Amino acid sequence: MRRTNPYAVASLVCGLLWAFWIGSLLAVVFGHLARRQIRAADERGRIPAFIGLTLGYAGLLYLLFVLLQGEVLIVA
Repeated sequence: MRRTNPYAVASLVCGLLWAFWIGSLLAVVFGHLARRQIRAADERGRIPAFIGLTLGYAGLLYLLFVLLQGEVLIVA
């Protein structure tokens, strides 16, 4: 039985719960690590890794957009 890659799950969770955009960066890093390990070890988790990467890159693009607008959103 193949196991699910823990970095894929971490990428998905960070992508869903990005706090102050640090989660988006972690989602991208964990997603790429997961995809590399999944290919090398024939593990499960391709879809969660892909979704985490997608959400992570979307969060980083949103951060870039906000910073370019000059209005940084500060959540208290």
